[in-house]
Amino acid sequence: MEIQKIDLLQKDMPKKWYNIQADLPKPLDPPLGPDGKPIGPDALAAIFPMSLIEQEVSQERWIDIPEPVLDAYNRWRPAPIFRAIHLEKALKTPAKIYYKYEGCSPAGSHKPNTSIAQAYFNAQAGVKRITTETGAGQWGSALAFAGALFGIEVRVFMVKVSYNLKPYRRMLMNVWGAECIPSPSDQTQYGRKLLAEDPDNPGSLGVAISEAVEEAATRKDTNYSLGSVLNHVCMHQTIIGLESKKQLESIGVYPDVVIGCIGGGSNFAGISFPYIHDKITQNKKVDIVAVEPCACPTVTKGEYEYDYGDTAGMAPILKMYTLGHSFMPPSIHAGGLRYHGMSPLVSAVVNQGFVEARSYHQNEIFDAGILFARTEGIVPAPETNHAVRAAIHEAEKAREEGKEKTILFNFSGHGFFDLSSYDLYLGNHLEDYEYPSEAIEKALKDLPFRK
Repeated sequence: MEIQKIDLLQKDMPKKWYNIQADLPKPLDPPLGPDGKPIGPDALAAIFPMSLIEQEVSQERWIDIPEPVLDAYNRWRPAPIFRAIHLEKALKTPAKIYYKYEGCSPAGSHKPNTSIAQAYFNAQAGVKRITTETGAGQWGSALAFAGALFGIEVRVFMVKVSYNLKPYRRMLMNVWGAECIPSPSDQTQYGRKLLAEDPDNPGSLGVAISEAVEEAATRKDTNYSLGSVLNHVCMHQTIIGLESKKQLESIGVYPDVVIGCIGGGSNFAGISFPYIHDKITQNKKVDIVAVEPCACPTVTKGEYEYDYGDTAGMAPILKMYTLGHSFMPPSIHAGGLRYHGMSPLVSAVVNQGFVEARSYHQNEIFDAGILFARTEGIVPAPETNHAVRAAIHEAEKAREEGKEKTILFNFSGHGFFDLSSYDLYLGNHLEDYEYPSEAIEKALKDLPFRK
């Protein structure tokens, strides 16, 4: 009988995070201030604890995971890897498909891997209150959970279209003691400005970030926390890939293809960076695939330029793939991969040739999610469906070529709180939408230092 589930013992869980900055052939371009000059760590001290700022700029390859963080991880980690044998049979493919199941966390996604760490480091610095943003609600609920563990008050600005479409995520945040506010809101100066211009503004991650940063920057008792994009966030997520390598090595397997979906980049970084380490340092032959929506084609259609991390231009200016900080994603898009920019680290590994980026329409990714649910039994989150679709694509290619192939993808979260999106799909109410090139070009004209 084929092995379907690969577990690790808690004693085998990684004790360090991997920092890919130590191995990049070309280092990251520095973050810039409004004047276009590089900013140092002190510029971030108003909203982040110094321990996280140090991780953000660190060039050390391995960073110790503190014991209290490991203790919190032990609630659900190590997370299992499953082999999708029944999906393989349905596809009649010679490929072997494995998926790292991050849906077993209390919040149902990979996000607690960094929310736990960020809450711990803030608590160590004496912070009592954190503000943040969330798209589909996975990050907001993960930070609410972490805040409950470490005694920190959490306030979440949730993209309004998702706030209305995904009420159970909001309720989950409330259960863990967090306050959840639809964004744009009347709680901040920037939110009030946007609502005055358009009372029906559906919101975006860039807008929600602006509101959260504004509140943190104007209150001495409040720090800000980001669930993706930043270097320390990507590093915290590498426990996913490090565990995956140990698990597959235990059965003598190394993947030919590693896949993750991308919005801000954290879950993709988590599964892929330890394998990109192998490509850089050992010249391993493994294809790395990042998958995004056609409705928000940050990497596949954006430009690799300096841009603001938020819509209002309050956050530092980062070198990344971007659609322009004024980008407003269509409200018809069901997933949470709706951010205008991409993690500078993920952008760098794409730009330096270690990663292939693809985009899919939302109906085809829900097709994939339905097939996965009906063969493997677990309902994926809409975001995860992008990785599922790419894994199916690779398995179909193996079938057509008659070649064996080992595929690994990150199952970044379950879809049990996203059934309204599935309801829209099953009722034929989801529209495929490809963000127009002219709209991208218009938004890119607002880049702060575009030549």
